[in-house]
Amino acid sequence: MMRNTDMLALILGGGQGTRLFPLTKYRAKPAVPIAGKFRIIDIPISNCLNSRINKIYILTQFNTHSLHRHIYDTYRFGRFEKGFVDILAAQQTTENMNWYQGTADSVRQNLSYVQELNVTHTLILSGDHLYRMDYRHFLQTHIKARADITLSVKPVSAEEAVGFGILQTDADDRILRFVEKPSPALLPDLVSPGLPPETPFLASMGIYLFTAAVLPRLLAENPSPDFGKHIIPYAINKYVVFAHRFDGYWKDIGTIQSFFVSNLELVARKPPFSFYDEKAPFYTRPRFLPGSHMDKCRVKDTLVGSGCFIRECSLERVIVGNRTVIGAKTQIDNAVIMGADYFEDAPPRGVPPVGIGHHCLIHKAIIDKNARIGNYVRIVNAEGITELDRDAYSIRDGIVVVPKNAVIPDHTVI
Repeated sequence: MMRNTDMLALILGGGQGTRLFPLTKYRAKPAVPIAGKFRIIDIPISNCLNSRINKIYILTQFNTHSLHRHIYDTYRFGRFEKGFVDILAAQQTTENMNWYQGTADSVRQNLSYVQELNVTHTLILSGDHLYRMDYRHFLQTHIKARADITLSVKPVSAEEAVGFGILQTDADDRILRFVEKPSPALLPDLVSPGLPPETPFLASMGIYLFTAAVLPRLLAENPSPDFGKHIIPYAINKYVVFAHRFDGYWKDIGTIQSFFVSNLELVARKPPFSFYDEKAPFYTRPRFLPGSHMDKCRVKDTLVGSGCFIRECSLERVIVGNRTVIGAKTQIDNAVIMGADYFEDAPPRGVPPVGIGHHCLIHKAIIDKNARIGNYVRIVNAEGITELDRDAYSIRDGIVVVPKNAVIPDHTVI
């Protein structure tokens, strides 16, 4: 197995995050909280650190302040450690006055930082996926195949395949063809060998490993802006491109629906994905918070963060983030509560305190950080609205989303 110094990881911070709006109204997509105490960016960074990859660049562009603060507060190596987790924010230069135009363009604009490290392999990761992977196994596949480029892929069903980039391989897992979000009519021609009939297609996970010398050459040959849509299909016909099959849990959490479902999957007694793995833990910023105080509560299938005050309420299938305050006689089910950034001694005049008031009913909702929800509030989407935008909330796929810092007055019905 190669030394950790042979690999550089580039984590793509994503675009405007429109599919996760309004959670991305004030923050970059990778900075969105997940699982009560983490942020999405913690997933790929932790996977890198657990794989002994300690040279990590994060490419950012939109609403970057909270993401940058989280990175610098969390990932600090020792003075004598040669590794780093650093940020490459989009910037205008005399050579290029444009912002990042896509995934490949963001890497292209930062090639000088990549090349000066003189690594042998460059790993490119998305900043909005939930999974646990040891990238050293990925590297072994790449080296064994003598590949120029290797893509991590996951078997999927025909129903799932139409939403992914689908790769067709030969019996040795060399990639022969790539089709982005194929129509059902094309699927019979994209079956890869050696897969079970229920999942006969290989979906790209958006994780790419390049032999270091190939990456700048490929980006120079093809000036297109995006890896999945342009660069990878071009490379298949000119370079040795292989697939690395991944059989663990993996989910793109870049939409409100997938984000909501992935969070609530974590509260099951036997969740499909778990943060409880001492051999490969997920890291985040230590907050040094006290334990949560709960009094006379009914709680079922719920994860509760630190520093919470919860009294005389009912919680079922709920993620409760740090510093959450929930008043008496409130009922919450199937919800993601992100908590607060601070403890509040007294609210400003005329608005509810940060948290959720008493005698509230909340069903199928995401409550972002620092939201102020008054007393006797009902968030239930009784009319079954699928899509809607209001100043104080939005509805996506039938899920009510209360954005960061929003104020919901007493007796409001949503």
